[in-house]
Amino acid sequence: MTQGADGRFITLEGGEGAGKSTQVTRLKEWIEKRGHTCTATREPGGSPGAEMVRKLLVEGPVERWDGVTEALLHFAARREHLRSTVLPAIRSGSWVVSDRFADSTMAYQGYGHGADRAMLGTLYDIAVGDFRPDLTLILDLPVETGLKRAVTRRGVETRYESLPLDFHERVRAGFLAIAAADPGRCVVIDATAGIDEIAHAIAAAVTEHLEP
Repeated sequence: MTQGADGRFITLEGGEGAGKSTQVTRLKEWIEKRGHTCTATREPGGSPGAEMVRKLLVEGPVERWDGVTEALLHFAARREHLRSTVLPAIRSGSWVVSDRFADSTMAYQGYGHGADRAMLGTLYDIAVGDFRPDLTLILDLPVETGLKRAVTRRGVETRYESLPLDFHERVRAGFLAIAAADPGRCVVIDATAGIDEIAHAIAAAVTEHLEP
């Protein structure tokens, strides 16, 4: 799987309640104002087949799956998402902004659940190949703050939000470790700021890394 010459692939990552969905919408609008076509999408999901897998992952009891099973489901959904949505858009010259991608699998299933990280890398190679995001924006905030925001917005906990606090602390540490290991691709954004301030920081990062 390879990227087209004109399209760009930007991913937004982070723990629960970080505000990714809001910032995906803001970033899409910002990109389009600069004359680019832009597709907003999400993981798990983003295509009809992948959305079916999403329901299995985000609904139901916490103990439904272990970390390895979750990872397999995520990569199955990811493969379908790429094949049906992301790669066709990029090849047409569109920019694509995704609410989560493979870094979430590494953070949640690898760091959070303790699934073998080398195994997750192998699954990435099988399902995705050499395709990588052009830029990953990691929205970071304290775990308790994020969980409170998430429940307030939805009014109900999802399966992941119901997991213990120490799980979410490991996830946060995982995202920061991913960013530290790949500073050329990843930018950490302070998600404790207001929505406008976060949007400005994201726009600055995209300008610095991707715009000529």
